[in-house]
Amino acid sequence: MATKKPQTMVREASHQIIAGGSAGLVEICLMHPLDVVKTRFQIQRGTGDPNSYKSLGDCFRTIFRNEGIFGFYKGILPPILAETPKRAVKFFTFEQYKKLLKMTPLSPGVALSAAGLGAGLTEAVVVNPFEVVKVSLQANRDSFKEQPSSFAQARLIIKSDGFGLKGLNKGLTSTLGRHGVFNMIYFGFYFNVKDAIPTSTDPTLEFLRKFTIGLVSGTISSCVNIPFDVAKSRIQGPQPVPGEIKYRTCFQTMALVYREEGYLALYKGLVPKIMRLGPGGAVMLLVYEYVSGWLQKNW
Repeated sequence: MATKKPQTMVREASHQIIAGGSAGLVEICLMHPLDVVKTRFQIQRGTGDPNSYKSLGDCFRTIFRNEGIFGFYKGILPPILAETPKRAVKFFTFEQYKKLLKMTPLSPGVALSAAGLGAGLTEAVVVNPFEVVKVSLQANRDSFKEQPSSFAQARLIIKSDGFGLKGLNKGLTSTLGRHGVFNMIYFGFYFNVKDAIPTSTDPTLEFLRKFTIGLVSGTISSCVNIPFDVAKSRIQGPQPVPGEIKYRTCFQTMALVYREEGYLALYKGLVPKIMRLGPGGAVMLLVYEYVSGWLQKNW
């Protein structure tokens, strides 16, 4: 039976980075169509828009009819290119923040949530340029074959608006809020609850135990952070009037959406978001734990 290898700092870091990258890649390949649907709901502005989707089913049917099966994979290249470094950063920095916070007077439960917050904020800085390209591609309702490539879209954004907060890094504060809040709850809930519920000697039951906790963790996190996600999509997506910037900053956008469209508009796209990040959150944590465990035993 294989035993855990002695851990050096380099080996431990490489395990965390490889396992985190694997978790992200698996999750994005399985769940991206739901991310496209979520973004479409978040960028539409009320029922007066003739292009508004009437329901979740209507959105799926319309995309499939007008854009084909590949329409559900619009904007997938930026997340794929980002997922390995993004999830590697998420899980690696979470482990490092967790170590650091163990030396503080914080209780273990609070320290796990604080480590998740730090990991989310760090992840957001890495991923935001990819999010800008992804959202702009997902907002495009042309046939998949007619839309520009990810690299062409990135060049277009840089050429017109540069690399700053009006260009490739617009919506950064919303992305910081989205990832910070999500990961604070996601990691804090998962590891605290997992430690509180007894483990099972049956591998199948143990897998289901972890999957269920991860599913609930991803669902709760998605419900709490979605106003930041809506603000991010509005800022990074097409503005209502071309050439006129209506959605500028995170909280200004939230206030504007609330004033013009009501409280529920801040929760647009919640169902596809939960459908993606509930099971997707569970998949990520399980892939991370199992790949990390395998690496520790075999490499």
